[in-house]
Amino acid sequence: MASKPAIDRRLQQLASAFTPEWLAGQRWYRAKSRRLATVSLVDAAPIDDSAAWLLVLEATDGEGSRARYLVPAVADGSAFREPNDGEGVWRRLAALALGGGELEGAAGRWLFSPTRAAAQLLPGGLASLATLPERRLGVQQSNSSIAFSDHLILKVYRLVEPGINPEVEVNAFLTGVGFADAPALGGSAAYLVGGETHAAAMLQQLVPSTGDGWSWLLGRLAAAPDGPDEALLGIAQIGRLTAAMHAALASRPDLPGFPARLATEEERSAWGAGATRQLEAALSALTGRERSRLSEIAPRIAAQLDAIGTGGEANVSRIHGDYHLGQLLRTRNGFAVIDFEGEPARMLAERRAPASPLRDVAGMLRSLDYAAHASNREWPDGDAAAWLRAAREAFLEGYGGVSPADLPLLAAFELEKACYEVVYEANNRPDWAWLPLEALERESHGS
Repeated sequence: MASKPAIDRRLQQLASAFTPEWLAGQRWYRAKSRRLATVSLVDAAPIDDSAAWLLVLEATDGEGSRARYLVPAVADGSAFREPNDGEGVWRRLAALALGGGELEGAAGRWLFSPTRAAAQLLPGGLASLATLPERRLGVQQSNSSIAFSDHLILKVYRLVEPGINPEVEVNAFLTGVGFADAPALGGSAAYLVGGETHAAAMLQQLVPSTGDGWSWLLGRLAAAPDGPDEALLGIAQIGRLTAAMHAALASRPDLPGFPARLATEEERSAWGAGATRQLEAALSALTGRERSRLSEIAPRIAAQLDAIGTGGEANVSRIHGDYHLGQLLRTRNGFAVIDFEGEPARMLAERRAPASPLRDVAGMLRSLDYAAHASNREWPDGDAAAWLRAAREAFLEGYGGVSPADLPLLAAFELEKACYEVVYEANNRPDWAWLPLEALERESHGS
């Protein structure tokens, strides 16, 4: 094995271009509510004999908290920069995922592993990959995605976290059980350092689509005069897709990591404690008048969240974990599900844990609420609320319904999700914090 490339003074100098200001301005940087103090280079691996590298940057905020981020880079003169489309860096990473391989860093190494589906995803083999244009997608997300024509999509995981990434794991499982409404997995990359494995990237099928579910619904809501009513048909279809996804995820309880059973008392207790922490986190994330508004209704929210930790039986299985309209693609025949990574603010172990499928149901209901209140449609008085009620009914009917005994749990999951959204918006899009906060006010009053 070749000797590891040391992080010498030249590499440190090249990496100095990635300043705290630069990192804090990236969409995938996770802690925008805290001041970033320093950024340092802690690992680097040349991708090949070109100027392309994989870097690991360590970010330290003003409170001393540290996090590491994966940054593909190109040495350009006296500084590193991120790759541009057409330079072939993304294509080299995709080729490694499809064909297998290893990159040696100064501290760790990157291991690339193809799946059995790789040959089907690119019938022409690695040679045909060289002919596919690479295009970094401009979607808002906590990672970076690159499309290769209409064949493949590479996702680079930016936050370096130890453990198995649920997206790689779940996509491989769904591909194996024949669930056709999610992209097939072609390969993945892991970063190995200090005896731990960290997900670095995945390569999967690019599902032909006309956009995501969020854009589709906003487009329907804006279409006069029948768009909102037409949207209800698609929302019912999303309900059926959700039920099929949950059935697939619960179809192989004999496989480790994919149970289908009743929740234990310990799990319910942990869910309840997590919901309480989520409410506390929402309070901590807000300031000024917004925090006062949430403080006023917090006791009522806490009382409703009690249904998560107590109550009757609840089924558990693997779930999507971050289910909303943006995680759906509008296809020729309906929708496909993507992004099984789970809520990005949660730890990997928590995202991999079995949970109630009602969490996904609550996530989609919250997403419908977002669409109704964030659309540019000029709703007459009361029409937004009326349409939202009809949309909820259409989704739940398509899903197959929720039993009366489960309704308090579903309502509590919706409140917990809205608390999560408050934290997310405060950290990433402060101008949007009003939307989940208003939802908490409505739901805590039962309106």
